[in-house]
Amino acid sequence: MNTRRRLTGVVASNKMTKTVIVEVSRTYRHPLYGKVVHKTKRFQVHDEKKCRVGDEVQIVESRPISKNKRWIVEKILKTQESAQAVPAHDEV
Repeated sequence: MNTRRRLTGVVASNKMTKTVIVEVSRTYRHPLYGKVVHKTKRFQVHDEKKCRVGDEVQIVESRPISKNKRWIVEKILKTQESAQAVPAHDEV
């Protein structure tokens, strides 16, 4: 196992070619006030695995690929099921 950082997040956007936006959220307790704080950070990630919005992925840091891309999708942990067809209401 190498020493590269690995994070788990959810794909928020896949509108670019070979790039996805992954949201990584973390929860921690504030050191002074004790309140639980939720933080979310968005990363531009290189994607060769064709991720879809809603997929849970593991990303790993890498060499700079472009101006903003420093992460690569390592594996897809959970896939988002395709949108289920909503039955139409019968009009009476």
